[in-house]
Amino acid sequence: MATGKTVFDRLVGADPHAGAVFDYYVTFDEKDTTVAGKARWGDLPTTAPVDSDDGQDLLNRGWEATKEEFERNLERVKEAIDELSDEEIMRDEDLARHAFHQVGAYDGPSVFLYDQHASGIRHRGHLDRLLEESADLWIVPADVHF
Repeated sequence: MATGKTVFDRLVGADPHAGAVFDYYVTFDEKDTTVAGKARWGDLPTTAPVDSDDGQDLLNRGWEATKEEFERNLERVKEAIDELSDEEIMRDEDLARHAFHQVGAYDGPSVFLYDQHASGIRHRGHLDRLLEESADLWIVPADVHF
């Protein structure tokens, strides 16, 4: 849990050497919140070994969410290129530039999994490499606000 909270602290800018990606986070061991964490998402494990059933479920949910968000934004980019002029894209018509940004994001609301260094896991090769190189991985779910 401590490593997970260190990662989340970096992502909210609590570490003086890291810029804030999210406004705040709530882990699932916190009971005093009425709007985030368990209050919002239900009873998720506080932590889980990645190779456990709970860990696999959390990992799959996080990866699927990352993939779906990427695909949704990529579709918006393709539509913008097909349907909008360069000037309209430059003006951010239909939030086209936002979609471009989200497709290229290294962290933030379109990236749902992070490694122990607070680096966003953006593609399957990165995730597979982590899973292959580390025998003792844990997953720490959190509810983040952005």
